[in-house]
Amino acid sequence: MPDEYIDIEISAEGAPGVKAGTPLREALTDFPEGSIGAEVDGELLGIEDPIKQGGHYRLLTLDSPQALKIFWHSAAHLLAQAVKRLYPDVKLGIGPAIRDGFYYDFDFGQPISSEELPRIEDEMRRLAEADQPITRAEMTPKEARELFSREGQNYKLELIRGLNEGISVYSQGEFTDLCRGPHLPSTGLIKHFRLLSLTGAYWRGDERNPMLQRIYGTAYPTAEQLAEHLQRLEEARKRDHRLIGRQLGLFSFHPEAPGTPFWHQKGVVLLNAVEEYWREAHRRHGYAEVRTPIILSRGLWERSGHWDHYRGNMYFTSQEDQEFAVKPMNCPGTVLMFGERQWSYRELPWRAAELGIIHRYEKSGTLHGLFRVRGFTMDDAHIFCTPEQLVDEIRGVVRLVYEIYARFGLTEVEVELSTRPLDRIGTDQMWDRAENALTDALKGEGSEFEINEGEGAFYGPKIDFHILDCLGRRWQCGTVQIDFNFPERFQLEYIGPDNQPHTPVMIHRAILGSMERFVGILIEHYGGDFPLWLAPEQAVVLPITDDEHPAAENVAERLSGAGFRCRIDGRAEKIGRKIRDAELLKIPYMLIVGAREAADGKVSLRRRHQGDLGVQSIESLIEQMHSEAAGDSPAVTE
Repeated sequence: MPDEYIDIEISAEGAPGVKAGTPLREALTDFPEGSIGAEVDGELLGIEDPIKQGGHYRLLTLDSPQALKIFWHSAAHLLAQAVKRLYPDVKLGIGPAIRDGFYYDFDFGQPISSEELPRIEDEMRRLAEADQPITRAEMTPKEARELFSREGQNYKLELIRGLNEGISVYSQGEFTDLCRGPHLPSTGLIKHFRLLSLTGAYWRGDERNPMLQRIYGTAYPTAEQLAEHLQRLEEARKRDHRLIGRQLGLFSFHPEAPGTPFWHQKGVVLLNAVEEYWREAHRRHGYAEVRTPIILSRGLWERSGHWDHYRGNMYFTSQEDQEFAVKPMNCPGTVLMFGERQWSYRELPWRAAELGIIHRYEKSGTLHGLFRVRGFTMDDAHIFCTPEQLVDEIRGVVRLVYEIYARFGLTEVEVELSTRPLDRIGTDQMWDRAENALTDALKGEGSEFEINEGEGAFYGPKIDFHILDCLGRRWQCGTVQIDFNFPERFQLEYIGPDNQPHTPVMIHRAILGSMERFVGILIEHYGGDFPLWLAPEQAVVLPITDDEHPAAENVAERLSGAGFRCRIDGRAEKIGRKIRDAELLKIPYMLIVGAREAADGKVSLRRRHQGDLGVQSIESLIEQMHSEAAGDSPAVTE
């Protein structure tokens, strides 16, 4: 059913019409059947939530994609109600909607095991079948404290201490929770759900706080949608980059260096293939590759602002009575390089690209394979240009972003433009110019985009690029940010055509982001079954007996000489076992050399996913492999 729209106008005090604070349901004289809430200016409301502003409201049904956040939030409350019934003394934490589902944090006193999840699911089903109305009420801080004090909910009391007014609670049956909402009209709408896992989580994400237990779950309006999602989760588990990384011998982690990967030989080959293409693409687009130090003085980080705002995520060292920090970002070093000399407007833009090794402290509980690490290589670039060059430079970045993603077979890209936040530096005129430049650049390149009002950085607006992998998962990798802060802080200048000093515009820009994280994304996107140009091992020569070893060595030498990564499997195993092992290692080309192939100077060719392709000459094989490696990345094999 398509969404309906209504216009609501807030009436003046004392005048007839809709008053601010009126529940959405009461604001509509004819509330459409099946509506569960509304959206206005990006804000979601349940039907019991109060209207705060006039505007063009989109009424939401369970078929609306935006309604899933409301659906998952209500499912989290259903979970908490079920747990409270089964464990009356449990202390409740928080339970938000997240991407593709929800979670809720609990303090059980004595931890429970994941074997309890089916029992909790059964209780959730009983509550859903009861179809309890979900109602909203507002309280003063005193009333809220009294309510949750009676129930001994100390975590809720801590949350209330940070609230001065506008406290709301939602109730269903005997269960009441502190919550901003929005929620569904009743529990009966939540029929299809699954509890997925039980993990530990520090209260409010701080390791100094108690460790709670977090139950993750997912829910969908229909059984078919839930089944599809669970199938995607199963496929994602098979593609887990940590599992495939071990299977293919790409990387490992060790407690001696937590959060920092150890790259094995084949992993380095893969990483180098990505970096070599990155370098080649940047050279073609006029970037100069630079390299800045890993350790820089405290004074630089104070001057850049990182010391005040970011030092909790930085590593430090000292020597000869001086304090230093391991860089968490590359930009201050590049700024120092620009500031070394005087620039003319004729020399701009200066595009400085760097694959810089950086370190950021991440809490141990947040570390996750290659996706969340403490030491990584950042795909960075900083562009210094004149205001007149700004739009063209951003357009050039947008073109490069799409070009690089396409080479890796990532053709579905979603774009967001984040505008000025309330807390910002610079004048409105500067922000107008920057936001217009980003908008004009995206429109000039024909790129569709969504606007995130107020989500820009304090120092400038930005564009974020989100790639979608083969499972439809969204990964934010690329970003383009205009910076008003650094050029002012570091007093950067160039001499303009009027022979006077001017402040350059600075653009921060990343395309792949963390190289480690991007490789992890590629591993899961392809399931380790990489296109030929990325495969750590592109071909393996399989001699049938020891007699064919000399011929196999000749084949391997010719392929290696042609620039391909090739080895010989000389084990005393049957050829069927060798082929099976090569398939498990996801090697694209298997070149079988028997007595006839050795005599004719040819190979019997097998291509992964295509099987036996017959006997070919080495020359035609090399030509075929060159053609494949030079082409675009193929579609992902399911």
